[in-house]
Amino acid sequence: MNEGSVAMSETTLPQPVRNDPPVGADERAMLESWLEFHRATLLTKLDGLGERELRTRSVPPSGLSLLGLVRHLTTVERNWFRLAYEAGSVAAEDPDQPVEDAFDGVDQADVARDLASYREEVDHSRRVGGRQQSLDSTGTGIRGGRRIAPTLRWIYVHMIEEYARHNGHADLLRERIDGVVGV
Repeated sequence: MNEGSVAMSETTLPQPVRNDPPVGADERAMLESWLEFHRATLLTKLDGLGERELRTRSVPPSGLSLLGLVRHLTTVERNWFRLAYEAGSVAAEDPDQPVEDAFDGVDQADVARDLASYREEVDHSRRVGGRQQSLDSTGTGIRGGRRIAPTLRWIYVHMIEEYARHNGHADLLRERIDGVVGV
C-alpha cells in the first residue's frame, strides 16, 4: 500500500466486486444491477490508493478529487433515498457536507469517516429500494425545500446517470494519479 493509504477493510470500504449487469432481466433487476455496477465502478477507482491520492485534485482551477466524488455521491444517495423518497428520514441535508460543498475541504477531511459514511448511505439506499414492492411507488420527501414525490424508478435512473457521469471523472482522476485506466 502507498504511504498514507487507507486499508479497504470492514471499517472503511469492502473490496469492490463489480458484476456486469444481465443482458436479459426484468426492469427492476436491470435498474438495480446497473446502479450496483456503477457503485462498484467508483470503488474500483479508489482501490489501492492512499489518502494523499484520494485528495489529489484534477487540474486547476478544478477542485475535483476522488475523495470529493465519494463525498458528493454520499450526499446524493442521502438526498434522494432519505430526503426525497423517505419523507426526510434525516432532518435536513448534512450541514457539514451540502451537495455543492462536498468537493471542498478534502485536505482536512477524515478519509476513513467519509468512506464509512458512503458505505452506510449506500447500504441504507439498498434497504429503502428493497422495501418497495413497485418501481412506481412514490416518495413523499423534500428536495430543495419543497415537497416532491419521485418514483423509485426515477430515483434509480437518476442515480445511474449521476454515477455514470462521475465515474467518467473518476477515470480521468485515477489516470492522472497513477496512470491506471479503464477497469
